[in-house]
Amino acid sequence: MTTITYARRRLAHASAPARLTNLGRDEFEGYASLFGKPDGAGDVVAPGAFAASLRRRPPGQVRMLYQHSAHEPLGVWETIREDPRGLYVRGRLTLDVPRVRDVRALIADGALDGLSIGFRTVRARRDAKTGYRALLEVELWEISVVTFPLLTGSGVTAIGEKSDLTDSIEKATLSLKHNINLSSPASAPKEREGRGPRR
Repeated sequence: MTTITYARRRLAHASAPARLTNLGRDEFEGYASLFGKPDGAGDVVAPGAFAASLRRRPPGQVRMLYQHSAHEPLGVWETIREDPRGLYVRGRLTLDVPRVRDVRALIADGALDGLSIGFRTVRARRDAKTGYRALLEVELWEISVVTFPLLTGSGVTAIGEKSDLTDSIEKATLSLKHNINLSSPASAPKEREGRGPRR
């Protein structure tokens, strides 16, 4: 039986709108974990801790959830990889779902920007001096968009916006429709019908 424990800590949270990029309107990126930094539960993730799990489970099989709720999936992870800073992620939101559209709007405004991992510990070691637990290997199950991440600094760093190409296509489409309407016979002024003056 797996037990999930939630640690409480004093909240110190400063929000800022996620940087807008050319990711695509339904995409965002960020860091779900940071190496060498203790979280509110006293865990410190070591570099390489996710490597074995990522080899076994591709990004699409790691669930993207809202507030760690299995009943509220948000989309699909497209990229999950370790880099020198931590666990970099890039995902695609399923905007056909109304709840997900709300979440995207909150991320874009900076009202919601935390990321948090759900995992099973495979190997760990307790540091006798600091009391921190070093996570040497973990099995990654899910990554959630959350209000208050347990690890300060883990979160969304950028969210997509419409690209210049998309904007150009939309403008061209509107211009074409406008020109079609102007040239349409139905839009031309109608001549008054009736008999001319009698001679």
